[in-house]
Amino acid sequence: MRCPFCFHLKDKVIDSRMSKDGHSIRRRRHCVKCGRRFTTYEHLDEIPYMVIKKDGRRERFDKKKVLEGLLRACEKRPVTMATMQEMVAAAENLVIESQDRECRTKAIGERLMQMLLKVDKLAYLRFASVYRDFKDLDQFLHETRQIRNL
Repeated sequence: MRCPFCFHLKDKVIDSRMSKDGHSIRRRRHCVKCGRRFTTYEHLDEIPYMVIKKDGRRERFDKKKVLEGLLRACEKRPVTMATMQEMVAAAENLVIESQDRECRTKAIGERLMQMLLKVDKLAYLRFASVYRDFKDLDQFLHETRQIRNL
């Protein structure tokens, strides 16, 4: 660390502690050359995980949004909160495991629909109708017939 007073590169750390907010480390340093003291803060660089929307926009991955969608689809259905949390975790893992720290919402939606289909077919239909944006009754009936054949 370079001393802000004399710009010398050697210093000693006198004290080190977690900052009040808990997201950084505060260090008191003593310059070996001029003897003055100064404080530095270390922060973790957080690069957000991003999702690529259907229209090409990028936005931060938000677990709350995923959970809200699942809650709407599973409303008044026998799907436990623990199951929905597992689905949210699976969606988050999909984004985390991507090489570029970003994932298409299409992949996330498809993964959630796979999981919902195994858990509750009606919740799956609710989620799919919003996710796939059914334009008319024929699309809905086609999807219904497909899951009935499974």
